[in-house]
Amino acid sequence: MLVIKVITQTITILVATYKLYLVKCLRYMVNGRSTLSLVDKIVEEPAKEELDRINAELEDATPQEIIKWAVDRFGDGLILACSFGGISGMAILDMAVKIKPDIDVFYIDTDFLFPETHQTKEEAIKRYGIKPIAFKTKLTPEAQAEKYGDELWKRNPDLCCHIRKVEPTREALKGRSAWITGLRRDQSSTRRNVRPVEWDYKFGLYKINPLAYWNEKEVWRYIFKHNVPYNPLHDQGYPSIGCTHCTSPVYGSEDSRAGRWAGTGKVECGLHIKLPQTESSSQ
Repeated sequence: MLVIKVITQTITILVATYKLYLVKCLRYMVNGRSTLSLVDKIVEEPAKEELDRINAELEDATPQEIIKWAVDRFGDGLILACSFGGISGMAILDMAVKIKPDIDVFYIDTDFLFPETHQTKEEAIKRYGIKPIAFKTKLTPEAQAEKYGDELWKRNPDLCCHIRKVEPTREALKGRSAWITGLRRDQSSTRRNVRPVEWDYKFGLYKINPLAYWNEKEVWRYIFKHNVPYNPLHDQGYPSIGCTHCTSPVYGSEDSRAGRWAGTGKVECGLHIKLPQTESSSQ
């Protein structure tokens, strides 16, 4: 029976991994423009020239001005993603509520968040009066272990992230036209070309990155100047904070995200991986 269970779990993981591969590769074409979802699509993908124009206009804009532009452009179709882990998200939250006090905020509860992350969330709720919406997979950790085997994050971290982060984020962004993230160019090599306003091919909506051009020192300067609450794990050597199983301290001159999925070669959870553009979508 044990052998059969192991074989069944292995087959399940292989099938799920193949489906994940298809999700990353398949592109649906709508009116000559591409998006991953036909059902959830509520805004049209802008032409490359339009995005270039917008980013040129915002080239010298402050993060607050970028957020204000997004609020004016998208209204209630805008939602802010805050993990209550990174300093970028906390700085943006502080800026955003001063511009739009009732801005919608969401976070992904993976079931494996640090206690300090929940603590930071509660501090933010008390400080800003926000009502962050939690999104999580319906698959409990126990059910995941039963279906895919124990410690999936060690054997197939991409699949684990897809189940516990990517799909819940897709749910969070349904019916939205834009979301605000804490991406910065200095965070990792995969983010070095981030722009303030992008089209998110993965989820089919605009992605707003107010801190795209800021560096870590500038974020900390804002945090201290405005007394913004932040995750106490930063004071313990954690510059990037995710799930308990896949986050470790960073030492010396390592990349700020070197403590995420250390030793696996993985640097992104899958939320911000850019899909290659087709010729029609880049014109």
